[in-house]
Amino acid sequence: MVADLTLDNPNVWYELGIRHALRSRGIVLVQGPRPTQPFDIYTDRKLNYSLQNGLPDPATLKKDQDALIAMVKATIESWHGRKISPVYQLLPNLQEPQWQNLRVGDAKEFWDTHDAWLNQIELARKRGDIGGLLVLADEAPVVAFRTQAYLKAGIALRKVECFEFALEQLEKALAVEPDHLQGLQEQGICLQRLALLGNPGYSLERARAHYRHILETHPNDAETWALLARIDKDAWVESWRHLDTIEARRDEAAYQEALLDQAIASYSEAFRRNPGHYYSGINALTLIHLSHELRINTPQDEHAESMVGAVQFGAECEADQNHWFWSKATLGDLQVLIGTTDTVTRAYKDAIVHAEQNWFALNSSLTQLRLLASLGFKPDNVKAGIDTFERAMARLQKPENKWQPRKVFLFSGHMIDAPDRVTPRFPADKEAIAADKIAQALDKLGANPEDLALIQGSNGGDILFAEACLQRGVKLKLLQPFEEPAFIQKSVLPGGDSWRERYYKIKPQANIKAAPIELSGSPKDVDPYERCNRWLLYSALAYGIDKVQFICLWNGECGDAPGGTAQMYQEVNEKTGQVIWLDTKKF
Repeated sequence: MVADLTLDNPNVWYELGIRHALRSRGIVLVQGPRPTQPFDIYTDRKLNYSLQNGLPDPATLKKDQDALIAMVKATIESWHGRKISPVYQLLPNLQEPQWQNLRVGDAKEFWDTHDAWLNQIELARKRGDIGGLLVLADEAPVVAFRTQAYLKAGIALRKVECFEFALEQLEKALAVEPDHLQGLQEQGICLQRLALLGNPGYSLERARAHYRHILETHPNDAETWALLARIDKDAWVESWRHLDTIEARRDEAAYQEALLDQAIASYSEAFRRNPGHYYSGINALTLIHLSHELRINTPQDEHAESMVGAVQFGAECEADQNHWFWSKATLGDLQVLIGTTDTVTRAYKDAIVHAEQNWFALNSSLTQLRLLASLGFKPDNVKAGIDTFERAMARLQKPENKWQPRKVFLFSGHMIDAPDRVTPRFPADKEAIAADKIAQALDKLGANPEDLALIQGSNGGDILFAEACLQRGVKLKLLQPFEEPAFIQKSVLPGGDSWRERYYKIKPQANIKAAPIELSGSPKDVDPYERCNRWLLYSALAYGIDKVQFICLWNGECGDAPGGTAQMYQEVNEKTGQVIWLDTKKF
């Protein structure tokens, strides 16, 4: 907010007061010459500009404009630093309202735009179109909206295990709202997974430090405490699960008692901070019982007996029907620790009723029981649980894992030159040479049916590439900037009727999507081809940055319009560096 205090305008003071009450930072005060300084903000930093006869002074105008630009940029960069508002300085525990709650009723057009955009974001998320989700995030009407979109994209990418690309989106969200709790937690999960996968530059200690940093500002958040506990639990399990015998696994599990103690302590702290967080409670109890089996004394032993009743009460009080399977499964987990084979079976049967044939939910509980079995823990009770889940899952068909390509080939290339083109770029008589170069590039990369190719489908390079991919069994996906009839008219037919015939031969073997249908219409200030390039790039990267290989048929010059091969080359080169450039000038 920029407030000009040159005149004692009551409206300005009133609006500045509202801003101080609703936001703690982000205020720029400017003023021309005035005889006295307002007392309430006497010490606040202000930008003084010059006036001449009541108007901005021409002699200093450029200097004053530059100073205002610099002050606004500095204020934005320090947005999340020191509190500017005197209200928030005097009331340090006052929380800023969420911006989504600050809907001004008369600003209907603004919020209609927001709601329509948010609906498109949600549709893209539900159909798993991460590339489209990222395009829509870039097109957010205002910067604050982007937090929602980048967070959803980060979560979606994390779920498909593209952790580094997920981190990139989460960092964009946190750049706008650095205290966004869910964003910070998701960031920690990605750091943790990358460390466990052995990626260079990532460590479990870095993930631990990240969660501890969150707890400095959210000390009572049970979920963050549970995530911190999960780091130590996973590290403890990884230390022994690879060993061949129960005896060897139990011996190593006992030796790694420090990790076990840390996991128990953090899960117990999570449950203590929020007794309704029964997930943390049952994890703490299970690890305490495991430590007894391994003959390890843990500081949390004295609380184990009281935690049994607390976990049971918390799980039984679950009011959200969507969580009933997990609450009932927790009661089953509790019976594994303290009950009999009959009570275990009965409790898990009750949970399975609420699973609604969710194979993944059932398998999650079964995996935990098999982990306990690998340590020989409570063998009769654990076997009763395993048998119950296996019998229930035998009636269900295991969902097929979503197909994941070995490599993703992203292509961009010139269309065939129009007959009246003055400067040749891709003349028709060079088609055979281009086709041969494309074939060589695909063969060099070992293109096969395990791979995916992404293109728009224009005449010239795109169709040549599509034909070469299909000859090698590569799966083909076409993302287009317009609905298909318009795309054919604009990008296929200019090369002649023969290209349309070739396009229709490709079509039955390709998955074709149009941006206006999948993402709604292109914003007024965005070129449709440039938008489609970003859709192609993001869709490719969503399969994993390391899988993406960009092949371009290009003369090395800027295109005739935005959204061409030059733009795609620049963006991909910055992201991956994995580029094969087929230089048409050398043809």
